[in-house]
Amino acid sequence: MSNSSNPSLSANHGPWWKSLTPYHWFVFAMASLAWLFDCLDQQIFLLFRQQALENLLPEGTDPTTVKTYGGYATSIFVAGWATGGLIFGSLGDKYGRAKMLTLTVLLYSVFTGLSALSQGWLDFAMYRFITGLGVGGVFGLAVALVADSLPDHARTGALGLLQALSAVGNITAGLISMWIGGLIKAGTLSPDTAWKMAFLMGAVPAFLCVFIQFRLKEPEKWVQAHAHSKATGKGMGSYRTLLGEPRWRRPALLGMMLCISGVIGLWGIGFFAPELVGDVISNSLRAKGIAETEIASEAAHWKGMNSIVQNLGSFFGMVAFAWAAQRTGRKPAFTVAFLGAMVATWGYFQFFNGVGDIWMSAIMGFFQLALFAGFAIYLPELFPTSLRSTGTSFCYNVGRFLAASGPFTMGVLQQALAKGATTPEEKLTAFRETCQWMSLIFLLGLVALFFLKETKGMPLPEETDSRN
Repeated sequence: MSNSSNPSLSANHGPWWKSLTPYHWFVFAMASLAWLFDCLDQQIFLLFRQQALENLLPEGTDPTTVKTYGGYATSIFVAGWATGGLIFGSLGDKYGRAKMLTLTVLLYSVFTGLSALSQGWLDFAMYRFITGLGVGGVFGLAVALVADSLPDHARTGALGLLQALSAVGNITAGLISMWIGGLIKAGTLSPDTAWKMAFLMGAVPAFLCVFIQFRLKEPEKWVQAHAHSKATGKGMGSYRTLLGEPRWRRPALLGMMLCISGVIGLWGIGFFAPELVGDVISNSLRAKGIAETEIASEAAHWKGMNSIVQNLGSFFGMVAFAWAAQRTGRKPAFTVAFLGAMVATWGYFQFFNGVGDIWMSAIMGFFQLALFAGFAIYLPELFPTSLRSTGTSFCYNVGRFLAASGPFTMGVLQQALAKGATTPEEKLTAFRETCQWMSLIFLLGLVALFFLKETKGMPLPEETDSRN
């Protein structure tokens, strides 16, 4: 990678958004909406996963077993995410970021809607896997599209905001959960069918977004790189090049380790916060002799509220990471975020005991999701145009094959810790301990970070740069 600073990055251009053209804003909006609706669909799954499986598994299934199957379904979804990321990341470099982004949004929107038609946990998991294919492709494509289309000086701020806006999708899902909780309480909607409505609602906005995205053009950087690849006969989006050439293999493997830590921390631990909130609320109400219908309504309400609070924290965490990455550098910002995520996650699952502790969700969300702003900013800076989507998707998604084991491992570990537990309180304690021990995964990110380069103030690398 070049060791010289880029004048266009170091020059004082004022606020990053000030010099953007209307088309720059259109590209940013389409990439951001693709990722926002992607995250909306992810969060719908997280908020209604337990309710869906309670309905799809045989009646009377033990709650611990339901959580275990929730881990299985999440692992399958994350595995689909990883597969889609690898496939569409390479296709984005070969055939264009804009074309593939539109296709991936169509894929995840349609199969999120089809999830509502599930008849059992197996077809539910199958729909989640195919949804994951589309979900996995979006991040690398959206990030590469923005990195290649916007001016260099705007890249850090734009990519940080793109990732931060994902919290809006998550918050919208929380509002949907609260609204559905109100319908259950009013008797308008049955708890057994509420999850179906949620999945259908998650599919509609993304599906409509597809029709707008047909106006997107391929970035000029990509057009030039594609023409060069044709003239030289050297293909784009090649995993052989990514992993075969040492200058790209090293950042690819280390970037993958960086992402594994954050992804397992979020998907294997942080995104099981709704289960903790739901169980704490349900156990306290059940002890008071409250009717099960009211318990379901209150649990849905507070799970939605927790999601909103968690994602408000994550929005500010991602904005703060972008600011820190611009001011102090990528590596210092990552160091603070990894340490903060470990401490906040451990503390959350140790001390959360009721609705008065909801604020703790904001702290955990702040640090856990700050890391993902870092991935959006940092990963495109490690690879050339011909490998930017491929390399970004490789780092962000291939680790998900390992990260997919996170929810599965959590389910197995929880069952082991819950062995002999008979009361809901004992089972909840085992769940807490499982999440606490797994929070140590954030230390892996610090190890990878030590061997990676600082990219603050550097130009995007290219194949033709002999100093890479």
